[in-house]
Amino acid sequence: MNFQALATTAEGLAKVSADALLVIVPAPTGDAPASIGEPTLDAALTDALEQGDFALKAGRTLYLHRLPDVKAPRVVLAAARDASPKAVRAALNAAFGALKGRLPRHVAAFVVGAGADAALAESLVLAADAACYTYTATKPSADAGAVPAKVSLLCAKAELAGAKAALAQAQAIAAGIGLARACANLPANVCTPTYLGQQAAQLGETHGLEVEVLERKAIEKLGMGAFLAVAQGAEEPPRFIVIKYQGAGKKDAPVVLVGKGITFDTGGISLKPAAEMDEMKFDMCGAASVLGTMRAVAEIKPKLNVIALIPTCENMPSGRATRPGDVVTSLSGKTIEILNTDAEGRLILCDALTYAERFKPAAVVDVATLTGACIIALGHHQSGLFASDDALAEQLLAASRTAQDPCWRLPLDEEYDDALKSNFADMANVGARAGGAITAAKFLQRFTAAYPWAHLDIAGVGHRGGANKGATGRPVALLTHFVLARAGA
Repeated sequence: MNFQALATTAEGLAKVSADALLVIVPAPTGDAPASIGEPTLDAALTDALEQGDFALKAGRTLYLHRLPDVKAPRVVLAAARDASPKAVRAALNAAFGALKGRLPRHVAAFVVGAGADAALAESLVLAADAACYTYTATKPSADAGAVPAKVSLLCAKAELAGAKAALAQAQAIAAGIGLARACANLPANVCTPTYLGQQAAQLGETHGLEVEVLERKAIEKLGMGAFLAVAQGAEEPPRFIVIKYQGAGKKDAPVVLVGKGITFDTGGISLKPAAEMDEMKFDMCGAASVLGTMRAVAEIKPKLNVIALIPTCENMPSGRATRPGDVVTSLSGKTIEILNTDAEGRLILCDALTYAERFKPAAVVDVATLTGACIIALGHHQSGLFASDDALAEQLLAASRTAQDPCWRLPLDEEYDDALKSNFADMANVGARAGGAITAAKFLQRFTAAYPWAHLDIAGVGHRGGANKGATGRPVALLTHFVLARAGA
């Protein structure tokens, strides 16, 4: 899709040359009547409201075909709860949904009473991208449907330059989300650790990133005993992926992003129940989101150094697999008693977090589908945020608001450490069921004393289940806005 900004006013909407015109109508405040600002559209809006065919309630849409004196043959009115970015994005999603399966070649969008700022540009791009996405990688019979050749953001003439820049940035974020979604949706027999390494190498070639993909011998040489303990039951070999983007001076401390890359999680010897185990292919959504963020960063080119670390392997039961009760030595030298082999994500992450020390980072953020307990706490709307540094936490929360990719900060009180005590090692890899997301974060925190650190538990938001099963691409937008804010962009 080609995204562009076109100058127009509300009064000029009837003259817009497009195959479909989307008009977002926020609910008016007080007793003010609903109005778009163009006579023909206002007449259609008033009539639809009076006849009960439309209501200014979130999620409501009205499809109008060949209105007299309106150049666009298709018009979709979509109601927004108010003029906030969140409400406008929801309305744009609904508007594109009304065209699902019949998306024309040129779609133009206008938001009544709103300026064409970066939030609106990003909402338009992501709504269009989501409406056009169809999984076809291993389903060639799927009908991919029509994709608009052009999507226009209609705005005031004075806003054109800013809107064009915002659209370009939004497209980079959408591309990153697309890469994350594409990798995570693949079945585990396709998206293996080797495949993720290949995708990283390809990303390096196409976007000028420095990429290193370490194989088992190199990982063993480093001494990543916790990581290898998870990988040792699988036939598929592990990979440790390092991606470097240099947007600032060589001596400038980087931001390091760490993504959990379990390409399939059976639970190991602590085998998971069969129900919904197919969704364990999504246990690499953290890795996928970090890959996607690096693509977005490489396209936007902020003045900041960013490093991605992706430990990736399968967690499988076999005669070689780690057993409950085994003790392993991590890269840090700390020993870990593995009480539950299904608490494996923290084992591969802890070695990556120790590896991050060598870069003397300004901050480290790890991203992982880490715990079912986080889903119990927050459901499927917000990521769980844990941080050892208040300033870093506030930066991530601010980025989440900008990106409309929400997260919620949870505690890291020292009292939770007691749950990880072990009689046979420096720590256990799992505590009691209560507060499971917190004790998982406390485990990771033990390997992050050298730098400001934050952890995003995306177990509830990295993918959807049920009839809409599939990856979301979250939190690529959050991470990208975090990096841009750190760069002062």
